[in-house]
Amino acid sequence: MQTLNVDLGDRSYPIFIGTDLFRTENLAPYIKGNQILIVSNEIVAPLYLDQLKAILPSVQVDEVILPDGEQYKTLEQLNTVYDRLLQCRHNRTTTLIALGGGVIGDMTGFAAACYQRGVNFIQIPTTLLSQVDSSVGGKTGVNHPLGKNMIGAFHQPQVVLASVDVLATLPGRELSAGLAEVIKYGLVYDLGFLDWLEENMADLVGRDAALLSYAIQRSCELKAEVVAQDEKESGVRALLNLGHTFGHAIESCQGYGNWLHGEAVAVGTVMAADLSQRLGWISSEDVQRVVRIMKAANLPVEAPEGMTPEDFMTLMAVDKKVIDGQLRLILLHALGDAVVTDQFDPLALQQTLTHFTS
Repeated sequence: MQTLNVDLGDRSYPIFIGTDLFRTENLAPYIKGNQILIVSNEIVAPLYLDQLKAILPSVQVDEVILPDGEQYKTLEQLNTVYDRLLQCRHNRTTTLIALGGGVIGDMTGFAAACYQRGVNFIQIPTTLLSQVDSSVGGKTGVNHPLGKNMIGAFHQPQVVLASVDVLATLPGRELSAGLAEVIKYGLVYDLGFLDWLEENMADLVGRDAALLSYAIQRSCELKAEVVAQDEKESGVRALLNLGHTFGHAIESCQGYGNWLHGEAVAVGTVMAADLSQRLGWISSEDVQRVVRIMKAANLPVEAPEGMTPEDFMTLMAVDKKVIDGQLRLILLHALGDAVVTDQFDPLALQQTLTHFTS
């Protein structure tokens, strides 16, 4: 087991990464009261709920099982969690445990942030994407029909348990979606990591446990460093959204759940690379390198059929990174060196959108 620390003063917490992590000693120190609510979904619960309950302390343990899918990341489903907390009379010392992927983690964290003005929660992410991204850093929330993750709060977990074992039951499409976020870290911060990913992508897709452990570890190391510098995403943390502004537009346009988040981010990252090349920052070979690694991870590299430049512009206008009406994008000055900017040629953006929608 590898242990990383997210350094946030009195809100600091560990991330445990490895195999055979479902042990009482990895959870019990982070459960403060005598009540636990496990939040999971109908896919994950039959696989891991009993295993989790078997290692919990002898306290009141309740559960709520939500439907699976991004389309259920809504205020309506969030109320199901509150209903269960109130029905079972959970008090402000309760601990919520998120057992699932990014949707479950985001919703459980948001429920914990709001219930009785804030209670503790624990992240047990069961997808690669949630292990390397959404479970770390305290960003929680739900979607709105007009925008993804537009309603939420920053609320840090007590501990993150990233078990490589659970990836054995992950569908291949979900594994690839997680690899999109792993690739992002190399493109934004660490060219050496990108080189390593290119060399090992076939074995990562093949679920080599040791390689997946290292990919998760390095991704979490990079994210932990960024979150420690910029917890509330007022500066450098925004760089972690490479490809997300284009990607969120794809998710919104196609209907949440029809495209996986990582699939949309993969296309969005290729679009960001294309725009960076049009601005003269990276070469066409750099763009092709981004395309090749996404394809090697079995990810899409073209926008959905039927989307128009107008669709993208309308949906990107409600992105969280828009400030005072000005669209900001994360682009690449070089591979391994990203920048948040609103200083880009609108014509170049239009050319990128036209290229990917024609």
